[in-house]
Amino acid sequence: MPMQISGTTRLVGLLADPIAQVRTPQAFNALFAERGLDAVTVGLHAAAEGLAEAWRGLARLGNLAGFVVSIPHKLDAARLCDELGPRARLAGTVNAVRREPDGRLVGETFDGEGFVTGLRAEGFDPAGARVLLAGAGGAAASIAFALAAARAGSIDIVNRSPARAKDLAGRIAAACPRLAVSASATGRPGADLVVNATSLGLSPGDGLPFDAALIGPGSWVAEALIAPMPTALAHAAAARSARHIDGRPMLNGQLMPLLGHILPDHFA
Repeated sequence: MPMQISGTTRLVGLLADPIAQVRTPQAFNALFAERGLDAVTVGLHAAAEGLAEAWRGLARLGNLAGFVVSIPHKLDAARLCDELGPRARLAGTVNAVRREPDGRLVGETFDGEGFVTGLRAEGFDPAGARVLLAGAGGAAASIAFALAAARAGSIDIVNRSPARAKDLAGRIAAACPRLAVSASATGRPGADLVVNATSLGLSPGDGLPFDAALIGPGSWVAEALIAPMPTALAHAAAARSARHIDGRPMLNGQLMPLLGHILPDHFA
């Protein structure tokens, strides 16, 4: 039976820019239909320059249960929330926001948890692994802290802004002194796990986030995004006999935690 949207339907948003590539609304709505919940997820296209204004409006919507935060708003979301959960405070990023009855917006991040859960579901345990992580934004920070918690052996962060990479590396090192963390503009070869946590790959013609020579035969290459076509990194991984996975395992690994935060009465 088609979903019936009425005046009692609870709204869950997906805040992003661009938004055509997102898959969370489809996954959430399938779960709502399966459980017979009077709820619907819709995409909310908000540009970065209008985010603060959109945020204030969302806080005033009484039938809004909350929303998922995607590219490029995750770092700004952490600053705009009224309250942060423990993972969000540590990583400084948010990808899920619950609206309380009084309008307060409570943020948490599940990107990292979803990424590690997805890796394990695919057969890779990050414990002891040498990691090359491309990116220093919201998803990258959440993934980096989750890999540290999963006892990765080392993390080398590569970013087009070396200062941002060094800042993230410093925060991880302060929280996890036992972990070998480094930051560079180019990256080091020999990684067991290569991670693309940048937005490169969402648009046709996007290049690689790092030199393909850093991908070794037998290494795992994981992306935090679900692109509409095979990415340049997917092709590079295949050419170098590496195992490639896109962002679907990461999305599947965080679906229930995301919903548990936004709709705790139904998914706790």
